[in-house]
Formats: sequence, C-alpha cells, structure tokens
Amino acid sequence: MKTLHFGAGNIGRGFIGKLLADASHQVTFADVNETLIDQLNHRQEYRVHVVGADQKLDVVRNVAAVSSAGHEVIARLITADLVTTAVGPNILDKIASTLAKGLQARFDAGNLTPLNIIACENMVRGTSHLKQEVLKYLPVAYHATLESCVGFVDSAVDRIVPPTSAANDDPLEVTVESFSEWIVDQTQFKGELPQVAGMEPTDNLMAFVERKLFTLNTGHIVTAYLGKLRGYRTVREAIEDPVIRSKVRRAMEESGAVLVKRYGFDPRLHAAYIEKILARFANPYLVDEIDRVGRQPLRKLAAGDRLVKPLLGTLEYGLPNDHLQEGIAAALHYRNADDPQAVELQTLLADLGPARALARVTGLEADSEIVGSIVARYESMK
Repeated sequence: MKTLHFGAGNIGRGFIGKLLADASHQVTFADVNETLIDQLNHRQEYRVHVVGADQKLDVVRNVAAVSSAGHEVIARLITADLVTTAVGPNILDKIASTLAKGLQARFDAGNLTPLNIIACENMVRGTSHLKQEVLKYLPVAYHATLESCVGFVDSAVDRIVPPTSAANDDPLEVTVESFSEWIVDQTQFKGELPQVAGMEPTDNLMAFVERKLFTLNTGHIVTAYLGKLRGYRTVREAIEDPVIRSKVRRAMEESGAVLVKRYGFDPRLHAAYIEKILARFANPYLVDEIDRVGRQPLRKLAAGDRLVKPLLGTLEYGLPNDHLQEGIAAALHYRNADDPQAVELQTLLADLGPARALARVTGLEADSEIVGSIVARYESMK
C-alpha cells in the first residue's frame, strides 16, 4: 500500500510511520522541515530505539519524504491508498486545504478507489473534525464523490515519544516507549481495512478514546502540573515522589470511576491499566520534560479535554473528584515564559481573578460550587 503520512516529527517517525513501514507500506512523509525531508530522502531509513521492559533497536527502511507545502504532495495524494497524520491538533486545520486540493486532483484524475484518512492526534474525533475542515475547501461539486470514496476514520493513539537528543548527532533517530496503542473506528472505513500490526479496529471507539484521555492524558498532565509546583524537571522525577504518585493515582481512579459507570469497564482491569500507566511514567529510559507535557494549558483546560471532561463526568454521576480538582488548581499555577498559552493564562488570572478566568477557560459557571472549590485549592497552593 502507498501511505502518505503528514508529520515527520518524532511521533510520526517513531509511532505511526514505523507501524506502517513495518507492515510493508510504502511510506512517504509530508512535512515543512526541509532539512528533515532531505535527510529522509537521502538515507531512506532511520533508527528507532524502543525502550522499556523490552529494549531493541529497529531500522525503518524504504521511506521517502515530500514538502507538505509543495506540488509533489498533491501528486502523492492522487495515488495514495491511505493517509495518516501526526501533526498536532493545532496544525490539523492547516493541512485541510492541502488535502482538499489533493482530493480534487485525485477525483479529476479519475481515481475513485477507496481512500481512508486517519488523524492520529491527541484529539477526540480528530478525523471527523478534519473532514469538516476539508469540506470547507473542497468545491461542493466534489462532496458526493468524497462521501462515496473517502473514509475519514477516527482513532485513539497512545505512545510516549518525548523529544530526545539523538546519539551521534543523528537528526532522524528517535526513542519511543515499548507500549503503543492505535485503535481505529472500523465503522468509518471505505473498502477493506488495511492490515497493520498494532492497529486495532473497534466498533466502540469512544470508550477507548475516553479511556486514554481520562487515564494516560489525565495522569500525565496532573503529574506535570503537580511536579512543576514542586520544582521537578521531568515526569519521571515527579512520579517518583510518593506524594505526587498517590495524588495522580487518585485522580486517575476518579476519572476511571466515570469510565466504569459510562462504558461498563471491568473495575479490576481498569485498576490494572492505571498501574501500567503509572509504570510508564516512571520509565527510566525516557526523559519526558514537564514543560513538554504541561505546555498549552488553555487547550488542556478546555471542557472537552483531559482535566475538565472527566471532572464533568464525576459531576454527572455524583462521583468524588477532589484530586481532579487539585490537578485543575495546579494547572492554574503553571508558568512557562516560552509558552504563549501559559503566559495568556496568567494574564487572564491577573485581569479577571481566578473564578472568572477559570470559567472563561473551562466553560464552568464562575459562581458554581465546583469553581469555588477549585479556586479555594488554587489559593491554598500559593
């Protein structure tokens, strides 16, 4: 299969691109980094260190790259069998116009064979969002053809791929944890499902999307914000603090209770899943910086994201939420002069006060009991 993958960064190369190449796909990366593109085309391979309980060095071969801003990416879209992305939620909208141009060229060339597009982002129903953006740029005359030939497949992805300084100054080398999970909505595919080891189809995607969001993402961000308050630099340093580890576990137990109630997950199996996540945070072979995990606090405090969404679930079902509240309060203290969202958050707090700022960011009511409780925690942390 010919696969075009948008995003040649660490996640693209170390996770999705690797799984596809391992499945004998002809993978072409599309990116804006010309140096990275040149390196991939020159060598057509790169190394991936897989670290954790099992460690190995893999070589991903037979890859190519094109500029996502050039004409060549359109040519690749005309003949592709699969399109995937790992560009980050903020960049997803920016590739929609390119996809629309490529799809129009594909249809004009008479290629009406099934094409599936999978956005592999930390974003709930990211591919469905991408589809709506593509439709804005694609002329209406092509919409019916798109509906019949192109599958926009939502997915849930999970693998920790922190930025690392590559050994031997190799700009293509990447380090990833041994754990990975890529779950796709099998009901949204057009044509046959691609056979990729590590890609798991399901007909109940939202259960797994929220399991990942409420467990990995919630635990990761609570670890980061509590760790930042205590002066730690990495997630591993923070999670090895027994006080933080206990608080993070309790926050994930609170969000997990929502999942058990909403989707019927087995409580014992989910408790084991929480312990696996905690062990991943403590992986001694990964240097995962708190400021990488904690960046963009405005997005991470949004109503549909990893802190407020599980909190809303606890309110819906009348479940405990003390440690989720503490994570949100810690988020309000996050400071990072190099992160525009962190700077904006502190400006909002100074200008509006904590209750109104929290309401503005989260969508919660400023005069609600839950906001008052979070603000009290925030004040006590000063």
